Amino acid sequence: MKIIKITAFLLLLCVFASNLCLQAQIKNTVSYERLDSLLDDHFNFIVANDLGRNGYYDQKIIAERMGELAENTGIEFIAAAGDIHHFEGVASVNDPLWMTNYELIYAHPELMIDWFPILGNHEYRGNTQAVLDYSKVSRRWSMPGRYYAKSFKLDGNATLKLIFIDTTPLIDKYHKEAEESYPDVATQDIDRQLQWLDSTLNASDETWKVVIGHHPIYAQTPKDEIERENMQQRVDPLLRKYGVDLYVCGHIHNFQHLKPADSRIDYVVNTSGSLSRKVSPVEGMVFCSSETGFSIVSVSDKELKLYMLDKNCNILHTVDCEK
Repeated sequence: MKIIKITAFLLLLCVFASNLCLQAQIKNTVSYERLDSLLDDHFNFIVANDLGRNGYYDQKIIAERMGELAENTGIEFIAAAGDIHHFEGVASVNDPLWMTNYELIYAHPELMIDWFPILGNHEYRGNTQAVLDYSKVSRRWSMPGRYYAKSFKLDGNATLKLIFIDTTPLIDKYHKEAEESYPDVATQDIDRQLQWLDSTLNASDETWKVVIGHHPIYAQTPKDEIERENMQQRVDPLLRKYGVDLYVCGHIHNFQHLKPADSRIDYVVNTSGSLSRKVSPVEGMVFCSSETGFSIVSVSDKELKLYMLDKNCNILHTVDCEK
């Protein structure tokens, strides 16, 4: 009996020590002065994706950093670029994963602002309608559709158009695997979304146009080539036709900035907010890093900058677009 009690005590001690170590990591002092000076008086928002791992790996640390950054400078909202839930999506709006992947992780008071999400391939492994319906449960979860657009006024007469697209149904391989793994993909109309994207971009006269999706158009990755091929065939021509400034995505779990020689668009892969993967340079790549973290987009009338931040909010790379 004494041995059992001692063993239980030691286990509790180990858990307590582990929690202390994690809290020490999270509360490690980070200077936000440089970021604050760069973001001051601009329209700023965070991009985060590939998040949901129940707080494990770097997810909780990064969530705290996001909150601290929002506390130290003005953040308007968070653009959540898919895969908020690994690995099988959610079953309903009452799925416990909403608490362990999202509510209890992104609990900083300054993160109680609008979150504009899109679906990733992992959401499509579960009940995608529940992800949309969660907008009726959580005040900050704002998802009016599978794809949608938002317009924002900036200083002066400048404006910003954000277009959120649903990329999983635009890729053939998910339709082929729909019955087995991605049931909700089969009900989605590719042509209807592309017609909507065409008309939305055509009607846009905003100063800045940014498109956010989950899957990359260009990227270094061991994932199936058909993903990039379909995005290049179906989405990229519209982005080029209507002069989009920036395309931002996730899915690959690392930072990448690509600028093909024949395009004026900056293509950005935002890293994972929990667990990252290795990356190596390829043709057209301006920058890459396997660090975890998130990005912040800062917009004014003359320039749009995307800062790639590691888990300690160090600036790893800046994507700079000018008018």
